[in-house]
Formats: sequence, C-alpha cells, structure tokens
Amino acid sequence: MSHSTYNQIWGDAEATITNLLVQEQPVDPPKPEKDRVTVFQTLATLYIKYVQIFRKLESCYDQVVHPQKRRILRQVLDGTMGRLLEVKDEMVNLEFSEFHYFDDILSDLKLTPNDIEIPIPQYFRQECKKVLKDREQLLSKILANMGPTSKDAVKDVKKMSVDEAIRLVQIHERARQGRLRAKFMREIRLEEEREKQAALRGAPTLDPDVAATRIQKVWKGFVQRKITRREREEEMIFIGMVPTAEVKTKKVQPQMLAKKTEVDRRVTQEDNEVEYQQALVTVKEKIRQVEGPDMKEMMQDQIRQWFIECRDATGKFPDYPDEEDGGSAILFKEKTPEEIEAELKNKEDDKGKKKGKKGKKSGKKSGKKKGKKSGKKGKKGKKGDDEQEEEPGWKMKESKFIPAVAEAHNGYEGVWKTRDESANFSQKHDVALIKEDKRVEVESEIRVQVDELMREELNNLKMALDRDKGKKGKKGKKSGKKIWMNEFIGDYSYLGTTLRLADIEPMPSLSDVRQLVSLYGVLPLGSQFVHENMPQIKSLLLAGPRGVGKKMLLYALCTESGANLFDLSAENIAGKYPGKSGLTMLIHMVTKVARQLQPSVIYIGDAEKTFIKKAPKGDKTDPKRLKKDLPKVLKGFKPEDRILLVGTSRNPFDAELKPFVKTYEKIVLIPRPDYASRFILWQRLISQHGGLITNYLDISSLTKITDGYTQGHIVEAVKYILSERRISQLPKKPLTAVEFVSPLARIDPIYKEEEEAFKSWFGKTPLGKKRAKLAKGGDEDEGGGGGGKKKGKKGKKGKKKK
Repeated sequence: MSHSTYNQIWGDAEATITNLLVQEQPVDPPKPEKDRVTVFQTLATLYIKYVQIFRKLESCYDQVVHPQKRRILRQVLDGTMGRLLEVKDEMVNLEFSEFHYFDDILSDLKLTPNDIEIPIPQYFRQECKKVLKDREQLLSKILANMGPTSKDAVKDVKKMSVDEAIRLVQIHERARQGRLRAKFMREIRLEEEREKQAALRGAPTLDPDVAATRIQKVWKGFVQRKITRREREEEMIFIGMVPTAEVKTKKVQPQMLAKKTEVDRRVTQEDNEVEYQQALVTVKEKIRQVEGPDMKEMMQDQIRQWFIECRDATGKFPDYPDEEDGGSAILFKEKTPEEIEAELKNKEDDKGKKKGKKGKKSGKKSGKKKGKKSGKKGKKGKKGDDEQEEEPGWKMKESKFIPAVAEAHNGYEGVWKTRDESANFSQKHDVALIKEDKRVEVESEIRVQVDELMREELNNLKMALDRDKGKKGKKGKKSGKKIWMNEFIGDYSYLGTTLRLADIEPMPSLSDVRQLVSLYGVLPLGSQFVHENMPQIKSLLLAGPRGVGKKMLLYALCTESGANLFDLSAENIAGKYPGKSGLTMLIHMVTKVARQLQPSVIYIGDAEKTFIKKAPKGDKTDPKRLKKDLPKVLKGFKPEDRILLVGTSRNPFDAELKPFVKTYEKIVLIPRPDYASRFILWQRLISQHGGLITNYLDISSLTKITDGYTQGHIVEAVKYILSERRISQLPKKPLTAVEFVSPLARIDPIYKEEEEAFKSWFGKTPLGKKRAKLAKGGDEDEGGGGGGKKKGKKGKKGKKKK
C-alpha cells in the first residue's frame, strides 16, 4: 500500500478516537448504570471499537516511514493498548469471566471475528532486534564458558574402527540386496504360475468381435469418466469451490510481493530514522550559527530594557532571577489570568506585612478566630457530605491512558491532519517542524549564556550606581526456534452468547485463548508505558489437558514480546543450589537478571506440583521447594518491572486450591479444539507439512471423527503420515482421510469427562464462583454496582438516623 493509504487509515482511526473521547470525557459526570446487560453492551462496544483502532494504528506504525509521524503514532498506539486492557479488566470484573462473547454485537456492527483479533505490534521485536541479538550472543558465550552440565553431559561413546564400520556397511548392503533378490524371485514365480494357469485353461473360446467390443466398452467408459472428472473440476474451479495449482500460484505471488514491500518499508523506516537523527544535529547547529547571534542580541536588549524600566520605576536596579527559577525566561513568560491574579494577591499580602506590630498581632488573633470558625463549618460540611450517599450502580473507573490518547490525538489534529504533504513523496522528515523544536532548545541554551553575562553586567551597574552614591555594593546570591502467536491455530466461538442466554456456560474457544494470552502477556511485556499504567498482572496460569499447546503459547508469548525465559520448574532446578541459602541465592539471581534483561518471563512447568496436597513417594525433584518463596517473589514485582510469572498445568485439581489460585491471579483454561478449530488445523497442518488438499481428502469427515484429539495429537499424526516418501507419491496417489486414522488410533483422546473435570475445577476458583453466582442471579448488586450491597446497608442506617 502507498503512503497516502496509511495516512488515510490513520485518519480513520483518529476520527473514531474523536468520537470515543467525547464518550470517555463527558462534560457532566454520567449517572450510575444499574442494568448489567446495558453495562456489558456498552463495554463490549467500547472494547470492539478500541480493538479496531488498535489494528489500524498498529498497521500504520509498522509501515509509516515518516519519522516524526511515527512518534505521534507510537504515543496514541500505546495509549490505545492500555485503554483496551482497562476495558477488558472492567468486563472481567463485571461478568466474573475471562472469556466474553460478542457474536451478537459483531452481527449488529456487520463485523467478522477477524476484525477483533488482537494484533501483536511489530515494534516489540523490530525496535529491539539489536538488543536481543547482543543478549543472545552474551548468553551463548556464558553457556559456552560454563561447559556442558551434568544433565546435558555427553556420554562417552566407544569409537568404531574402520574395519568394524566396513563390516557393518557390508552386512546392511547384503541384506538389502537379498531382500531385492527375493522380491524379484517372488515376481518371477507369480508370473510362472499365471502362465501355467493360462495353459491349463486352453485357447480362448471368446469370439474376437465380442472381445474387441468389450475392450472398446471398457476403454470408452474409462475415457468418458476421465473427461467427466476433468469437466467437473473445471466447473468447480470456475465457481471458485476448488483451488488449483494455477490459482494458488496467482494468489501466492501478490502475497509474496506484499511481504517484500512490508520488509522494504521497514528498511526505509530505519534509513529515514537515521537521516532524522542526523538532521536533528545539523539543523540545531545551523540555527545556532545563523540565528544564534540575533537571538543573543535580542535577549540582551530586552533584559537591558528591563533594567532601565525597573530603575526608572523603583529608583534602583532589580535583583536578577536565579538559575533555579528559570533565569530571565520568567521575565518574558506569557502569564495566564490566574497567575496575574495570584501575583496581585501576593503584592497585597506584602503590603499587609509592612503594617505596624499592632496590626500584625490583631491580624493574627482575628485570623485564628476566623480559622476556628471556618474549621467548624468545614466539619459540619463534612458530616453533611457523608450523609449524602452515592447512588448504587456501575460507573466507569478513571482511566490512566485516556489523557495520553487525548494528548497524542491533539498533536495529530494540530499538526498532521491538515498538513500539506503533496511534495513529500518519499515521506522524509519535515525540516520546518525540526526547526520549531530546535529553535526552542537553542534559545534555552543561549539564554543560559546570556544570563551569565547579564548577571555580571547587572552587578557592574549596581556597583557603579553605589559608587556614585558613595555606598558599597552588595554581592548577589549565587532463540531456540521462534514460535509466533498466529501459529496457535483456532477459530472463533460463534455460539457463545446463545449458550449463555440458555444458561449454559460454554468452554472458551482457541481464538479466545490466543487473544487472552496476547492481552495479559504480550501487550504489557512489550510496552513499558502500558505495563506501568495498566492494572498490574504479575502471574498467569495456562491450564488444560495434554497436547493443547500450553508450552507453545508460552514460547509464542516470549517470542512476540522479545522476553527472556527463566525456567524454574521443579525438574529443572532439582539438585541445583541446595539448601535454604542456595534457594535464596537462586531466586535472588533470577529476579536480578530478569530485571536487568527486561522483559522477562519466569516459567514453572507442572505448576500444580508446587502446591500439591501430598508429594508422591520417591520424587527427588522436591516439587514443593518454591511454595513459600513464590508469593514473596510476586510481591517484589513493581509496575516498572516487566516480569511475568507463567505456569502451565495439566492437573490443576491436584494442588491445594487456595494458595494455588492466590499465586496465579489470571487463569486461562485451554480446552480441546472444537469442530471449527480442528477443521482449520487439519487444513493448515497438512499444507505446512507438504501435503496437497484435493477432492479425495475428506477433511470434514476427518474433523468429525477426531473429536477429542488435541492439537498435539493432530500434529503427531500429520508428521507420521507425511513422510518424504509419501510426499513424493502425492502426484500419483492423493491423500485420503483413512490414512490418518491409523496413527490416531494409537493415541488416547481427551474424553469429555476430563474436560468436565477442568471445568469443575475452574468453577471452584474465586472468579468461577462469582461467575456461577452471577449465572444464578444471586449477585447482581455486587457485580453491576461495584459494592451496591454495602451502600444499601449504609442507606438503611441513614434512614434509621433520620
């Protein structure tokens, strides 16, 4: 896309922000809302709009090459991310659920689930490539110096002599030749048997014309079926139901070209940024050389004029403002009416102080009496305010990100919205804007020099004046493999709202899981501004049965945010840093390095073992080793520390519930894939591993019979079937659904009872209990009104007093 296209997308996003700011910053404070459904509709609509703005701004910031525009875009992008997380937090507190369904709202807004997919900002990785590369080299050097650990030590392997190696090769080669010879002999014997049987049957008794007719019939039928099949395929291609190799080639080519264009634009961004940084230096130096002398002379003239005006008004030269107060800059500062009024009041106070001692004493006494009276009035006023209780209902919390969004939006409105850039084809930096900023910097630097000169000149003038009067002058005061989030494949849940209306709590979809990990993990870790201002999330638990992709999400989280991974799983730290002092040292080192190398993720696999009710006998990993220290580590995380504790668990019900859920404040339940997700999985995985999807492969039936199998099971089956030999046979022997049944039959699926166990366990967590209570309709005031019950009690007490 062109520069103007991205400018238009940015303009559309800013227009939406204009409308939202009117809603977010009303002139009159809104009244509390008591209807929970209305509140959720408001929040959901707000959430969807912010996601759409986020998607537009992220694509613009990734592809806009103008360095000055990117700075405004970055500010509004970070503010939008933070506000999105705030709205998500409001929705969780309202519905007591991490998962929300917007299918009805999406239908009303004419949107698709892809329109609310959370994008991962590219700048998380692009802007810290050099840091990550240097860090990777540093870690590689450290690991190389440490040498192999006891776990990874290479066992001594007995070296094989040349004669033994030759003998081994000869054995295998003879065996191969023997198998080949046996195959040929078997074919020869079968041919001889066929000839014997033909000889026993004798000469053919069939009439030659009849035989020829039969042959023609079979051949014509074969040819006609082939023609019919080809015509059917052409018809399906014509109506767009079947992709062909030609269509795929046409589609892939523009996509590759678009990808190349995106990469080229990122290179152009870096080049333009380098030029912009150089321009900041050269323009500033040019302003200092060309405009600096005029600025210096003008400042000196203004200050000298101030000297003369003060001397004429008061009869003496004034005191020069101190450097801490801003120097001479405060003399020519444009003052607001409020500041002028404050200065007038200060002057009146100074006149009052010059009165006699009697006036001072009487003023003190009268002031004390007035103060006591006003204090009593204030107390009465407080009591009155306490008696007036707030109305029950829901109110939006004050946002920490809206001011940042509004500031960036005003910057766009004031500078870029109406700026004519028709001549700036290459989207280089704007020199006029640099001059405006650098002129202020140069003026501040020159003012410091001028202040020093004029301060000395003022002292000389005072000394000269004092000499004339015969007075003495006064002295002045002095990676492993990178995994991306979009590789976690899963479709949107289209029946979530319908099921909830039917009082059925649905399991979250894989699309919901992917978005939650992006919201709670990637976005806060990727942006320091967002992490410091959002409701802090210190820990995250990924719970689900085997093979659903818990570790994949962990690695994707680290890859997308550029975070370092510290593995504190019981198996990984077993036997290391023994004793209490050793464990203290281990935790100290990990947290210290994690703070230095932010963003960081501290990982604990099989997290339930840390809080297991009873450790199994013979377990040498000491799983409960971190039980007491883990909560202390979390307490030490501050908003400025971009560190996240991530645990994975396939048996969360084995742990003690209370300390477990207290440690992991955000719990993401990952279910087995539903029909829609499995359908996409089969398609994507077969294509990624070299397979071809044809009419012979019934993916719909394959998806139906694999109900209960997880992503890991499907990957295992695809890898097993699509070997190099099978891929080479695809042109002659297309894939069929039956082939994948055999490897899947050897794997135990995830039965519904196991999934229900996870659902039942989640229902015992604090959020699950609140959600269940809300579903029964027993906690409406607490959820919708934010403590409405307590306020109701206060209201009753107030009535009794009256």
